[in-house]
Amino acid sequence: MSGANNTALQILALSAGYGRFDVVRDVALHVGGGEAVALMGPNGAGKTTVLRAIMGLVKHRRGTIRIGLADVIALPPHRIASGHAAIAPEGRRLFTELTVEDNLLLGALRLRRDRQRVLALLESVYALFPVLREYRRRRSAFLSGGEQQMVAIGRMLMSDPELLLLDEPSVALSPVAVDNVVKGLLELRRRGASLLLVEQRVDVALRVCDRLYIMTHGEIVDEMTPDAVAREGFGIINKYLG
Repeated sequence: MSGANNTALQILALSAGYGRFDVVRDVALHVGGGEAVALMGPNGAGKTTVLRAIMGLVKHRRGTIRIGLADVIALPPHRIASGHAAIAPEGRRLFTELTVEDNLLLGALRLRRDRQRVLALLESVYALFPVLREYRRRRSAFLSGGEQQMVAIGRMLMSDPELLLLDEPSVALSPVAVDNVVKGLLELRRRGASLLLVEQRVDVALRVCDRLYIMTHGEIVDEMTPDAVAREGFGIINKYLG
């Protein structure tokens, strides 16, 4: 996980979808090394489809996706997940019968032959979210929503990817849990991580991100900075969000 490259993610003229239908059309966006970018828009705008396209889980019609120096558009999902990018999906999708630590270790399967590296990554996750160290032997089913989100983020980090993708990290969380997740994301930024997050909460996006892209009807329709939103008010975004 590094912000060493000038560009962590470059998407150009991406059209992708399911079956015969394009969900996103002619999408172009970028994430700089060490930058956090939010992808915002109403439900059904195509935000999650963009994340799934980056991970190779959606059929690409045309376009370019580069992560760091690698052109990944033709790679299968397991190759993309082997160090290029990782995702904390909406709904977290943990193995709830497994312990916290077992869920985390699943994220490091590609690194399993390098025990020292896996242990170092595990320690870095516990340093990021100390409560997970305390609960490492607890079944994930018995965690709060906020704690489960920490596990999902931690599992993503365990593959040591170049690019971190987060789909609605604040959804259905209490205010305290949202604050804890935001603090974790800010610490990842301090560590030099590159992030692209789909987020509905404007306040979360403004706290975490350098730039915001707005999507509607499968297309990018605007790009703005937190400073612009501060000057013009939330209405500049809310007109798109509905």
